Amino acid sequence: MAMKSLSFLAVLSLLALTLPLAIASDPSQLQDFCVSANTSANGVFVNGKFCKDPKLVTADDFFFGGLQTARPITSPVGSTVTAVNVNNLLGLNTLGISLVRIDYAVNGQNPPHTHPRATEILVVELGTILVGFVTSNPDNRLFTKVLNEGDVFVFPEGLIHFQANIGKAPAVAFAALSSQNPGVITIANTVFGANPAIDPTILAKAFQLDPRVVVDLQTKFKK
Repeated sequence: MAMKSLSFLAVLSLLALTLPLAIASDPSQLQDFCVSANTSANGVFVNGKFCKDPKLVTADDFFFGGLQTARPITSPVGSTVTAVNVNNLLGLNTLGISLVRIDYAVNGQNPPHTHPRATEILVVELGTILVGFVTSNPDNRLFTKVLNEGDVFVFPEGLIHFQANIGKAPAVAFAALSSQNPGVITIANTVFGANPAIDPTILAKAFQLDPRVVVDLQTKFKK
């Protein structure tokens, strides 16, 4: 009886040691790919998307063209983000990766934001870009770096980060993210552009602002 109890404790100890390792990364796939399908016809539902019948998959399901072309910049912050994710490159479904091209006007920026489901690694293709991220409470430590063409920087998952073109000409960067659909939360848009709007008195106290300033900001970010 004592030996059985000892063996049981040994098994529990082994599980306790190995379980953190088992959940430390995404699970391995059980198939070669799961190309996203827009309907359930001839498909199964996996990771939020229907999978296309493998027999109907073509090379085009794994292809996205045109990232070499500069995008027009019309946003008030002076940047355009072109995302390549599971929504427009269906073959990315379940593969845990995506890509963006970022075009920056002179003095343009990709304002403070966070990706709730992904780490991001960015490489500068053209120009000079100031990048940075801020750690979580209570330290809120800022890490910044000026990047030139060919330089690489990584933004840890979930942390607020930004990029700004500090050069005298337009800039371009490409970034890979560790999720097929990393999500993006732009801080200013989320806080001041919430729908329905957050009570201005709450934001006024949180940001130590006059409520009238908050209302003005909410008007600017209203969708």
